[in-house]
Amino acid sequence: MSDDHTHVQEFFTARAADWDSKFPDDGPAYAAAVSEMGLEAGERVLDAGCGTGRALPSLRAAVGSSGTVIGADLTPAMLEAASQAGRGQAGALLLADVTALPLRTESLDAVFAAGLIAHLPEPSENLRELGRVVRPGGTLALFHPIGRAALAARQGRQLTPDDLRAEANLGPLLARSGWRMMSYVDEPGYFLALAVRGS
Repeated sequence: MSDDHTHVQEFFTARAADWDSKFPDDGPAYAAAVSEMGLEAGERVLDAGCGTGRALPSLRAAVGSSGTVIGADLTPAMLEAASQAGRGQAGALLLADVTALPLRTESLDAVFAAGLIAHLPEPSENLRELGRVVRPGGTLALFHPIGRAALAARQGRQLTPDDLRAEANLGPLLARSGWRMMSYVDEPGYFLALAVRGS
């Protein structure tokens, strides 16, 4: 977990140009996760920490032409890669810090966040900020295109009991942040925790 936005920007800036080619097979997992959110036509959804915008086409398909799709990211190079890939046509690309979003309170129906939680400096507070911009009853999807064990192996590390994405840790973390976890899946090729914002 990083508490330094500059470090996060440097990490992703260095990888933005090759990000999609490094993970070319993630598309179906993104589409499956978006489908689990139960989005409806006309709804307003944020992809928080959107990176190269891989979720944006699926989010647009889910909410239709009458819906609103926003992809927000801290790293200009990632948003540039999203734009070059044509994903800005699926949603508005916004240079923004997801820990302090320039969005109105309760202005959204849902938030999608792929791989974001490991980069949040203050997870409880930052998840509360995501909740601020979502209406009561709205949805949060915390996603990763591979499971916790597979990700740890890819990164050359061991899973530890304090892993934020472990079900025993994530449920209480979400609860402290104003969310209620509704489902949790951690399989080798897919991680998805869905939560609902409280009233």
